[in-house]
Amino acid sequence: MKVGLFFGSFNPIHVGHMVIANYMAEFSDLDEVWLVITPMSPFKQKATLLSNYHRLAIANIAVENYAKLKTSSIEFKLPQPNYTINTLIHLEEKYPNINFNLIMGEDNLQSFHKWKNYETILKNYHLYVYPRVNSKPIKEEFKNHQNIHFVAAPIIQISSTFIRKAIKNHKDISTMLPLKVWNYIDEMNFYK
Repeated sequence: MKVGLFFGSFNPIHVGHMVIANYMAEFSDLDEVWLVITPMSPFKQKATLLSNYHRLAIANIAVENYAKLKTSSIEFKLPQPNYTINTLIHLEEKYPNINFNLIMGEDNLQSFHKWKNYETILKNYHLYVYPRVNSKPIKEEFKNHQNIHFVAAPIIQISSTFIRKAIKNHKDISTMLPLKVWNYIDEMNFYK
């Protein structure tokens, strides 16, 4: 089975994440997409995050009706900060019969050379890259690499930061989240 790993803090998960994940599951050669909830990215401040289990609960609500979308809390149990290479090695040991691949936006590909052991990742895994509105060029070494696949997924210009600020400012952004996710966040008074 071929699984795409879509890493993120998902703070909170929104329709942009869902569109990308579902597009990859339905319109690429991936069999499933796992949304890997990251407890602490080396590039983000932990203080801005909801608890790991709240973000996992929200993501579980979002994917509950999509057979090809799953969530993973695998990084909750790994040493922090989380590095993708460590997670990949751990997943391969735990699921030896699954072929794991990475899903990332073009913006992450631009800084991919800064990732821990990025050469090893690129040698051993395939990257499925979706477009982002962006003016920065992709590094030459990544443009025609045999393990990098550019997927023409829809471009959704919504960020979790925007969602959190809008909720804090009492804006109705219910259309930007799966309905059950919006209801849960509202009921729990998150981000207010």
